[in-house]
Amino acid sequence: MRNGVVLFSSDRGITPAALAKAAEDRGFDTIYVPEHTHIPVKRTAAHPGTGDETLPDDRYLRTLDPWVSLATAAAVTERIGLSTAVALPVESDPITLAKQIATLDHLSGGRVTIGAGFGWNTDELEDHHVPPGKRRTVLKEYVEAMRALWTQEEASYDGEFVSFGPSWAYPKPVQPHIPLIIGAGGGPKTFAWIAAHADGWMTTPQQTDISGQIEALKSAWADAGREGIPDIRVLIAFRPDPDDLARWAEQGVAELIWGVPDKSEDEVLAHLDKMAGRLGVSAS
Repeated sequence: MRNGVVLFSSDRGITPAALAKAAEDRGFDTIYVPEHTHIPVKRTAAHPGTGDETLPDDRYLRTLDPWVSLATAAAVTERIGLSTAVALPVESDPITLAKQIATLDHLSGGRVTIGAGFGWNTDELEDHHVPPGKRRTVLKEYVEAMRALWTQEEASYDGEFVSFGPSWAYPKPVQPHIPLIIGAGGGPKTFAWIAAHADGWMTTPQQTDISGQIEALKSAWADAGREGIPDIRVLIAFRPDPDDLARWAEQGVAELIWGVPDKSEDEVLAHLDKMAGRLGVSAS
């Protein structure tokens, strides 16, 4: 299994570029950053961790733009993968977002993976004119429209939420297919969506019975007629024991994602050194 790092980035603490360089130097495989465009002061949406409208901490108010952050990371690295945990594509214009992601993939030499969510903060979604009850449909159309722009010489799309006529859009991504990994709570509805429209699943900090959910996703994947197995990435919210790691490896988990603190660069580098030693990760 690969090992990635996720930084809940903010305008305090280590920068994504500094973390990406340090993580690459220590042999980690991917860096992940989150996305929230803004947080409405008055909210009714329940946070999945707290269970009500309160937030775990104020970093939600202070997140950096993910694609700008990853561009700075790409500029100082050569190998490490660039991803999000998670981005909220439906909060951007899909044509503009397609250009941003294609440009990042082009300039980084094909290192982008999209970790996307449906959006738990429905108040935030509504400010972007996304009907909360249709956010999965909106994301489906965004993904389809962006893939058209990335792969077709003259791309067009006609949907309920995205529509544009034949258009040219360059650069094309280096990768013929940019992977889309959905970060969301496991369940039949989510797994059916992934099997129909995405390339894999990222667990959430609240996820329990990860092994059982992996098997449920594999069943949905097979039922949809997909070949192979989904790209599964486990966001580590607890310290797994050796049995967990062995079971996940047997089930084909592609990557473990380890959190790093939003603290000063010196503190984060010390944390990375300890983590790399514990995991046996090293640059090669």
